[in-house]
Amino acid sequence: MIYIKEIIAIIWKPVIEVAILWFVIYRLLAFIKGTRAVQVLRGIVVIIIIFFLTQKLGFDVINWIFTKLFALSVIAFLIIFQPELRSGLARIGREKVFGRIITEERVIEEIAKSASMLSKKKIGMILAIQREVNLEPYTESGVTIDSVVTSELLNTIFMPNTPLHDGGVIIHGDRIIAAGCLFPLTQSPDVSKLLGTRHRAAIGLSEETDAICVVVSEETGAVSVANAGKLTRDLDRERLINHMRALLYRPKKEKPRRIKFFYNIFWKKRT
Repeated sequence: MIYIKEIIAIIWKPVIEVAILWFVIYRLLAFIKGTRAVQVLRGIVVIIIIFFLTQKLGFDVINWIFTKLFALSVIAFLIIFQPELRSGLARIGREKVFGRIITEERVIEEIAKSASMLSKKKIGMILAIQREVNLEPYTESGVTIDSVVTSELLNTIFMPNTPLHDGGVIIHGDRIIAAGCLFPLTQSPDVSKLLGTRHRAAIGLSEETDAICVVVSEETGAVSVANAGKLTRDLDRERLINHMRALLYRPKKEKPRRIKFFYNIFWKKRT
């Protein structure tokens, strides 16, 4: 009995430390998944591997250069990724520690209901549904709403002659995060010249992030969805619901597989 207590006294601290480190590393990778930081992290891993190889092989000159670069890289990292770090800290402050927000069926129905009504009245609309990539830099350009998604609220926001009519709405989970937001316009030469600013902004945001954008044309009333730089046009209410459901809806019982999660972050190409 005494022997077992001694073993427990020796191993309990390392076990807790490993568990804490595992949790922190997992949450960090979940936090940066789908952002530019993933590519930076890959590059850092490659540089570290090369650095250790040069040490083992005795390449003194290359090793000296890497040593000097590491001293400057910390400052360069803070300067280059200042916007991401700022938005990241803000995101940590508002997100739940456990679990992740998914797009609910009710939210899809509310968006489709609003788009259908605005389409009939030929009132322009553009909204972005956040997925893995954080849209914090774009929410800062608008007005914070932080309200439950309802078709009535969306209709009110996009009514003509209102302060937020011309901007975009950002939705995360089941909440409207902000309205009146500015989205980047696409620079692709393949985009039709007939498309207006809303459609170009929707395509542009879907090119830079993995967000799903829903657009209602003010000229024709046509409803479109932008995803990964591609625009699916002329959707009726039923097709819009099915299209968004295919892109966004995941059952709440779905649980991520840890090993596959780490593999997808570092090596599997995002689709």
